[in-house]
Amino acid sequence: MKPIRLMAGVLTVGVWTLASRVLGFARDAAILALLGTGPLYEAYVVAFRLPNMFRRFFAEGAFNTAFVPMFSKKLEGGEDAEAFAREAFAGLAAVLLALTLLAQIAMPWLIYAMASGFAGGEEFDLSVEFARIAFPYILFISLAALLSGVLNATGRFAAAAAAPVLLNVLLIGAIAGAHLMGGDVARALVWAIPVAGVAQLALVGWAARRAGFSMRLQRPRLSPELRRLVRIAVPAALAGGVVQVNLLVGQQVASYFDRAVGWLYAADRLYQLPLGVVGIAIGIVLLPDLSRRLRAGDDAGGREAFSRAGEIALALTVPCAVALVLIPLPLVSVLFERGQATADDSAAIAVAVAIYGLGLPAFVLQKILQPLFFAREDTRTPFRYAVWAMIVNAVLAVGLAPLVGWIAAAIATTAAGWALAAMLAVGGRRLGPVARFDDRFRGRVWRILAASAVMGAALVGLELLLGPALAMGGWRWLALLALVGGGAAVYLAAAQVLGALRLAELRATLRRGG
Repeated sequence: MKPIRLMAGVLTVGVWTLASRVLGFARDAAILALLGTGPLYEAYVVAFRLPNMFRRFFAEGAFNTAFVPMFSKKLEGGEDAEAFAREAFAGLAAVLLALTLLAQIAMPWLIYAMASGFAGGEEFDLSVEFARIAFPYILFISLAALLSGVLNATGRFAAAAAAPVLLNVLLIGAIAGAHLMGGDVARALVWAIPVAGVAQLALVGWAARRAGFSMRLQRPRLSPELRRLVRIAVPAALAGGVVQVNLLVGQQVASYFDRAVGWLYAADRLYQLPLGVVGIAIGIVLLPDLSRRLRAGDDAGGREAFSRAGEIALALTVPCAVALVLIPLPLVSVLFERGQATADDSAAIAVAVAIYGLGLPAFVLQKILQPLFFAREDTRTPFRYAVWAMIVNAVLAVGLAPLVGWIAAAIATTAAGWALAAMLAVGGRRLGPVARFDDRFRGRVWRILAASAVMGAALVGLELLLGPALAMGGWRWLALLALVGGGAAVYLAAAQVLGALRLAELRATLRRGG
């Protein structure tokens, strides 16, 4: 994949991810408005996070991180990639079926492991009930993630990127239907989760068949290739899902503070927007591309793709991080404060958003640096780094909680994110020139920081100017749009003047990529 096609793929994934995140905001805003941040909302957060956490380990974190490089290299080498994909599909399905059955039996213990502070309260029983309903989602979405890996490796990104949009459409439909009919909104929402998983699997399965890959069910067989896949996947489980593990530790700490689980979850949803649109999009496209280049011995092309991915990632995420740190309250209050969600909720969520914003560049850099190891089928090195990052997270989350309360979880997540990014950057240097950013990247980093600083000053001034409108009913949406749009315009202008982001280069890339 040429660097131009790489950027086109990033843009495709980014556009669909942006649509998914926007719909996710609509979903979360509706849930908060109807449920508030009380027991029903906290039980939903834990129930939904449980299968998603296992999905990050089994599918995105482990299986796909190991599967995509192996599958991509088989495609590049003209080997039977489809047979390998079928073996992986059958093996993953068998493991997930067993896990789902076991989880149904052990659900009270799983909930205790995720939020022991709920024990003895209404939230605990609700979490067990909701999690039992939602957990089968892991089976469907993990199989869908594997098929998405097949599609991504062949340069077909649209269907896989569109699947989360389908999830949010179905969940919003369930919420709206239950509310309009006077039904139980919380349980309608939870039941819609596994239904959405089936729909997502059907979508990517149809796209895979159109691409020439039919994943029919077959008896699982532990072939030599599958054994090798498992050996690579086991350490990748932790390396790829370290953010989820850190969030789990934070959730444990937060469960001992009233409404804190809901506050952290809402804050997490906000900073996940730029992380998903930029960091995850680049990671999805970069991993198969690097794998193919390493197979072909194209180190120069790999370094070019790696550097351009890092450049565009920082050019888009650093200003987002500045905005999350400087104007979290207007963002949170306008997006989430309505119905059962109060001003106190907004204030608490905004503090967490600002802290997560400080870690946003680190989370994005992880998505760019990890493929350097995974493309070489080296999952052990990121595994070791992830263990150290989790130690940092746990020590800070538990150690700071008596001093600063529930916000210790957010502080620990951000600190661990920077620790992991630093270890990946330093450790990646031994991989040779392909793992080092080129001169153009190094020259533009400082320009990106300067343009972001100019934008930050403009945001502070605009917030003071628009302050009254941001607190006025129907006007606050327009005021927030003016605030965000004004900041974006200032950043683009400053980036153009300072040479941080050349619009002419971006337009040329889009024309050639199309």
